[in-house]
Amino acid sequence: MSATMKRISIVIVTYNSEKDIYDCVSSIKRYADIPLEEIELVIVDNKSTQGYEDMFERLRREWGEDIVLIENTHNGGYGQGNNVGIRHSTAPVILIMNPDVRMLMPCLKVPVEHFEKDSHLVMYGMKQMQTENRPSTYSFSGTTMMNGYMRTILTSVCNKWNLYIPSLMYFQGSCFFVRKEMFEKVGLYDESVFMYGEECDIHYRLKKAFGANFYFNKKLKYLHPTHQRPFTVEHELMLLDIDLKHHANKGYSRRKTLRNYIRKCRLNLLRQKCYQLVGKANCEYMDSLRKLIDITTCKLKEEL
Repeated sequence: MSATMKRISIVIVTYNSEKDIYDCVSSIKRYADIPLEEIELVIVDNKSTQGYEDMFERLRREWGEDIVLIENTHNGGYGQGNNVGIRHSTAPVILIMNPDVRMLMPCLKVPVEHFEKDSHLVMYGMKQMQTENRPSTYSFSGTTMMNGYMRTILTSVCNKWNLYIPSLMYFQGSCFFVRKEMFEKVGLYDESVFMYGEECDIHYRLKKAFGANFYFNKKLKYLHPTHQRPFTVEHELMLLDIDLKHHANKGYSRRKTLRNYIRKCRLNLLRQKCYQLVGKANCEYMDSLRKLIDITTCKLKEEL
């Protein structure tokens, strides 16, 4: 390991991710705008079923020996794997990246210097892109404890115009910067959640401890093709269950959480009905939304 002091640690958790990780690491190396010696690359493999030895060997060849490669003791989920990587890291600033994220431009120097100049800065986000030319509609989202109608409208409008409201909105978890010391003080990732839905909880705990000192840079962009993922009822119900768990820890009632989710689904369904008038509706998505509304309404009735 190089003796050069690291300015940033990039933590990536892999699980059967060979098809993604090499391009991810290559993009970091290609667009690094600070010396590689100042970057600590930490890869944690969550007990891939395909093995990790060949992947680790290739990563050493492509990045160099100055890389931290960790075989996790078990697959404890995305958050637990990231916690392992963060605890092994040495830099004051952490960049969390999914293995299917790609850098599209130099975007390390500006955030790192911002953290170095502003000791109160907690988190730093960038513009998420679905393709190199098509922006994502979810670089950030309204908190899950917000009124469901307001959350849906604000998330849509503010993403379109890059209007990030730190106190009300959390960054997508696929790629964000965070100050290590502050993240550690609030307990890092909640390891009781295996995967997904961690971003709002992280935002809540960091804001509560240090204030809404988050910054969004719309000029810095990364690629994360989330539009390729199917929308399923099962996945959405899993996210709802995670919200219910996190909200219970914060003293936020189950009924409010369920009502907000129904409102979100109703507004998205209304949007699709408007699209239907011009022949652009996604009928499968509409059916899924109706099912989610029915299931969540039943859950709400059980609470009354």
